[in-house]
Amino acid sequence: MRVVIAEDSVLLREGLARLLADGGIDTVGFAGDGPGLVAAVAEHEPDLAVVDVRMPPTHTDEGLRAALEARARRPGLPILVLSQYVEQQYATELIGGGAEGVGYLLKERIADVAEFLDAVRRVAAGGTVIDPDVIVQLLNRRRHDDPLESLTTRENEVLALMAEGRSNTAVAARLRVTEGAVEKHISNIFGKLGLEPAADDHRRVLAVLAHLGR
Repeated sequence: MRVVIAEDSVLLREGLARLLADGGIDTVGFAGDGPGLVAAVAEHEPDLAVVDVRMPPTHTDEGLRAALEARARRPGLPILVLSQYVEQQYATELIGGGAEGVGYLLKERIADVAEFLDAVRRVAAGGTVIDPDVIVQLLNRRRHDDPLESLTTRENEVLALMAEGRSNTAVAARLRVTEGAVEKHISNIFGKLGLEPAADDHRRVLAVLAHLGR
């Protein structure tokens, strides 16, 4: 696996590279700011970009905005965001705009090396890894009441299996119902959670985030 690291702290990015190397993962490029990340992705075509949210010049959200730009230029680029806090606007855009190959972890999680390397591999393989604290903050922004309370028992079962990453076929097999029934339940879930079809939202992921943040 080939990785680009975008982090303005030399010590931290070297430390990340060392952790990745210990896990058999090659770091092929570094970036110290947003434009550097976009350029490094274009040059190296990595399997994954590990990105800090706060980067020069303002140290607010430049890294996350650059990650969105890099992903727009190279659709499907796996992005693992590392941060000390949650930047809600751009995090929602990153996660909701097609969440395959997206991760958002708080930096304190790096202390668990095995968990960090597992997250790197899962995101690079197209999975989604979202820190529980990130989920809570994003849902608090979206939620005025709790629409999850309106779900039926069967709809909750379907949503729980979706949260395990199961396909409609797998959900149908587990619940011993038809795929058509599963699709109907999922449609009902979207409706009750107010998740209307939109080009910028991945409704299945947003529904799972709501379930996980309950």
